[in-house]
Amino acid sequence: MKYLRILLAALVLVTAANAEATKDLGLGAFSNESGAILMAVDAALVNLDRGSPYVMFVAFLASRDQSQAVTVAAKDVVMVYKGQEYRMPSVKELRSEYQGGIRDVNFYERLGKEGIWSSWVRFYGFPEKSNFFPPLNLSAPLAADEGYMFANKGFLTPLYFKNPGFAKGDTLTIKVRDKKNPELTGACDVVLK
Repeated sequence: MKYLRILLAALVLVTAANAEATKDLGLGAFSNESGAILMAVDAALVNLDRGSPYVMFVAFLASRDQSQAVTVAAKDVVMVYKGQEYRMPSVKELRSEYQGGIRDVNFYERLGKEGIWSSWVRFYGFPEKSNFFPPLNLSAPLAADEGYMFANKGFLTPLYFKNPGFAKGDTLTIKVRDKKNPELTGACDVVLK
């Protein structure tokens, strides 16, 4: 019983440390540099349309140790909301169940990004050749199953999740981990406004 209490106390401290490590950058953007995988998440579009059946966050990922290559598979990206873990839908599911992908990208392009670019993101390059959910149009690349990060090259991708019923003021956490080494992780808290 004593061991269980110590374990729970440690878990609370780790969770609190992670929450403190996440910075609110303004304009719906958040950043966390405490993990092996640097994360910045832009939730501006979710804030505009919390009623959408699928919600799009934009994630900026990079390796903290620039000599360490990191690979994040789409299946290793999760959202934790109200204690429950949600996985991203497959590209096939999203395209058959939700037709708002092109609209989401067009809306997001028009939103302010000053908050996100004021973080560690400005020191990295984000080649836009691949992402987990490219819009369905003639010039879009194929959807990537994995994002690669090395040196000063990061990975920029939309992240979609089925909407569990978000409300203003809700807090969620988006977590990622390396495909080959699950000890290399990143997490970023998001507060919906």
